Amino acid sequence: MKKIKMYLGRSFWFRSFYFLLVWLYRYPGFIKDYLNFKKLSKTKRFKHAGLFPCLFDKTSTTHFDPHYTYHPAWAARIIAKIKPEKHIDISSIIHFSTLVSAFVPVEFYDYRPAEVMLPNLACKKGDLLDLPFSDGSVESLSCMHTIEHVGLGRYGDVIDPEGDIKAAKELSRVVKTGGTFIYVAPIGHPRIEFNAHRVYSYKQVLELFPEMDLKEFSLVPDNFKETGLIKNASEELANLQTWACGCFWFIKK
Repeated sequence: MKKIKMYLGRSFWFRSFYFLLVWLYRYPGFIKDYLNFKKLSKTKRFKHAGLFPCLFDKTSTTHFDPHYTYHPAWAARIIAKIKPEKHIDISSIIHFSTLVSAFVPVEFYDYRPAEVMLPNLACKKGDLLDLPFSDGSVESLSCMHTIEHVGLGRYGDVIDPEGDIKAAKELSRVVKTGGTFIYVAPIGHPRIEFNAHRVYSYKQVLELFPEMDLKEFSLVPDNFKETGLIKNASEELANLQTWACGCFWFIKK
């Protein structure tokens, strides 16, 4: 039953239909609240500039995306621990770089450069298949929840079934011997869900990076509500997942 709910929850059509039903169900309550608000308003402090229904926020707990909440927190703790002179991030969620730049200088590279201006953070345009670094020159590198998209055209990149393999080779090329590489990808039964992403097995991820030694593997499992982030998770546990978040801390051989 849990797996059925998970698949339905990730179905575009099911989610669209579900949110439409919820919207229709809650809209009358929104109108009631609005009319009550107008009745109770005694002053003209603000101009009423129109309606902006927010009908999905009345929840008993705060919703969060488990992959994109846990994996940046996991990676930031590694950077805080190793304290590199500079960290390079390739196309991970931008919030990771903005936060880490509070305590380590960060360069963020993306095919679609982020127009963010903060001290200690430089945002630049970069091609994951042709990184602007010499061989073995990067002390601390991350690329999280990114490679699974390469070659599927989702972000305007060229269609290439081997795009993820090429990207992995390019990332391995630039990390210095003994350097840190932080990598995150969806873990589960291997498959492509075009044109969104690929899902890898634990073994497939290790095969992408033969020049790396695995220092730590952590996991945000399917049942994350019961476990949270699991540090030092096993390959056996990873192989039981459908849509988990695999967090790999590698050291370049």
